[in-house]
Amino acid sequence: MAKFTKEDALNYHRMGKPGKIEIVPTKPYSTQTDLSLAYSPGVAEPCLEIEKDPNAAYEYTTKGNLVAVISNGTAVLGLGDIGALAGKPVMEGKGLLFKIFAGIDVFDIEINEKDPEKFIQIVKAISPTFGGINLEDIKAPECFEIETRLREEVDIPIMHDDQHGTAIISAAGLINALEIVGKKIEDIRIVVNGAGAAANSCARLYVLLGARKENIIMVDSKGVITADRQNLTPQKQEFATDRQGLKTLSDAVYGADVFLGLSVADVLTKEMVRTMAKDPIVFALANPNPEISYADAMDSRGDILFATGRSDYPNQINNVLGFPYIFRGALDVRATSINEEMKKAAVLAIADLAKQHVPDVVNAAYNLNKISFGRSYIIPKPLDPRLLTTVAPAVAKAAIASGVARNPITDWDAYNVKLRELMGYDNKMLRHFTETARQNPKRVVFSEANHLNMLRAAATAKAEGVCFPILLGNEERIEKMAVENNIDLTGIEIINLRHDREEERRTLYAKHLTAKCERDGMTLTDALEKMFDRSYFGMMMVEMGNADAMITGAYTNFIENINAAKQVIGIRDGMKHIAAMHIANTKKGTFFLADTLFNRHPNEETLVDIARLTNQAVKFFAHDPVMAMLSYSNFGVDKQGSPASIHRVIDTLHHMCPDMVIDGEMQVNFALNKILRDEKYPFTKLKDKEVNTLIFPNLSSANIASKMILEMGISDMIGPIQMGLKKPIHILDVESSVRDIVNMTIIAVIDAIVEEQKRQNNIGELA
Repeated sequence: MAKFTKEDALNYHRMGKPGKIEIVPTKPYSTQTDLSLAYSPGVAEPCLEIEKDPNAAYEYTTKGNLVAVISNGTAVLGLGDIGALAGKPVMEGKGLLFKIFAGIDVFDIEINEKDPEKFIQIVKAISPTFGGINLEDIKAPECFEIETRLREEVDIPIMHDDQHGTAIISAAGLINALEIVGKKIEDIRIVVNGAGAAANSCARLYVLLGARKENIIMVDSKGVITADRQNLTPQKQEFATDRQGLKTLSDAVYGADVFLGLSVADVLTKEMVRTMAKDPIVFALANPNPEISYADAMDSRGDILFATGRSDYPNQINNVLGFPYIFRGALDVRATSINEEMKKAAVLAIADLAKQHVPDVVNAAYNLNKISFGRSYIIPKPLDPRLLTTVAPAVAKAAIASGVARNPITDWDAYNVKLRELMGYDNKMLRHFTETARQNPKRVVFSEANHLNMLRAAATAKAEGVCFPILLGNEERIEKMAVENNIDLTGIEIINLRHDREEERRTLYAKHLTAKCERDGMTLTDALEKMFDRSYFGMMMVEMGNADAMITGAYTNFIENINAAKQVIGIRDGMKHIAAMHIANTKKGTFFLADTLFNRHPNEETLVDIARLTNQAVKFFAHDPVMAMLSYSNFGVDKQGSPASIHRVIDTLHHMCPDMVIDGEMQVNFALNKILRDEKYPFTKLKDKEVNTLIFPNLSSANIASKMILEMGISDMIGPIQMGLKKPIHILDVESSVRDIVNMTIIAVIDAIVEEQKRQNNIGELA
């Protein structure tokens, strides 16, 4: 789990604009006409339409994409009843998760009212504003009455995530765990330790999925909840057992198939686990410390299948796998509620996703072991980018089938495209990479450490925990720059090539380079001289395994860097060229652009390699590449020059790589406008597909396009990402910003992680 100080947490929430969410205009507002349309008098027209038909609010206002996160602060995290205002940072945080994972806008609303009836009336009164309501951090048993009443009395989706989120995600994990151990849900004995909102909801959902109520034993702080106990709440009474002789948790777990912990740390012992049935399933979900530690659980017996709520162990049961996507699907069909059918659909969709092939970009996050369905992977990872397009449609379909959808979806392919476009399916990419890099940081050489942006980026990357920087340059000059600019270099290695403390290293590198390039005219004298060049020296560190990746190019000539990389690192087997790709994250989705750095005037052979490299790279980033080769003319109209050359390249690719989804030559408007393209050129291999990858005819067009859309604010940009070298050497755009360099450092670390995985797999195959 991430480590930070109290001051880190406070600074995060107060830096810049205080808080974590804001409101931004979605319509033009630069002219008097715009303002007249936005407010008076133009705003009267949609008001009158909504008066005639309340459903018109979904057409003319934000209602259809707006969720209220509402709390009275009576059960905030593990902090308890700290009050409505003190809970506001949590509600804002929930709003942030809704936005970044599902593109849903949120108002967080803190209501200073503990009386359930008054709270219900307040929420009912404000409900017309919203498309859905997420109840949060409301203590039991009041939360049961509040949610039940609001679901009955309000005609929009209502969900208390503390109850149902855990239930949905744990149920998905349980379904898969039972499949792995070969047990049926109707046959198993379940012990639920904890009797709060989440425990009750989990037990109910398990029954809905086939568990027998008589096989569920619920335990609270007083012991097993039995039917003869006095003063039970209705929720506890529902799962009170008639079985005799059960008093303690130890009694309950004896012979049980499943333990579900929603209680406190360290209440389940190794000895208790050893008394459970064969292949016991233990979900210890207390946070931050589970009911039994991971180490003790693994030590208790070899056939245990274990899950926690923590990110640093396998099988994390995390609510963020569910609520953003459940509300997304409910909102998109204008559902009147979130019913049991929709919850069940979410469970099955999440469970099924864990059985699908996991993209490399997800695999890379977890120490490069190939993740596949099994005891250590029963539930998707929280940052799996496929959750949005898997869970939301399943929930929407269930809403339609169960009769609570007011706006049924008919074109599911178009809906899938909309999901990708509306938010951050692709925004999650860099966040995911950052988390991956933090879990497995690598040694990264920063060859131009005397450049201020490079120095700042190295220090930032170290502070963010994504890499172990190695700086090349004069240590006195670097340290002086650091002091002058308040840059912390604690724990960062600096290597001065002129006074390298490991002088024999330079000789070793030179001999290796000579042996590699001797038939290309390289002598030992030449190689020794090149070891005073930071580019060559840094690349040799990577080549020899003394570093894992390298960042360069902040001010040096990129042609020189390319030539050095080809000599020292070499081009990937099966390719003759390298290329670079930028990732553009736009409001219309994510696009991949190539070649944006290396090949000035590519010939046909080079363009073929660029397309093949880009196809592989886009797949790595968990997207299905749909590629267009661009030109100033379309499909054979111009028989000469560049268009004719690209025409031949496409013909080559269609024969060489028949499974590659690519076509051209075409103008960019035809590439990006599916309707225009399909109407005029219905024969293309791209028919009915949305292009997400653009291959440019030369470096000028690619570089100009990428820079232009960045500077015009059309897109966030990541790149240039090197494609084709055998090891991770990434060459920056000249004068890249600090954040650009940090982002590329993260990409370089991911690249290094994948290379490490390939080596491990090869070793395994050889063994």
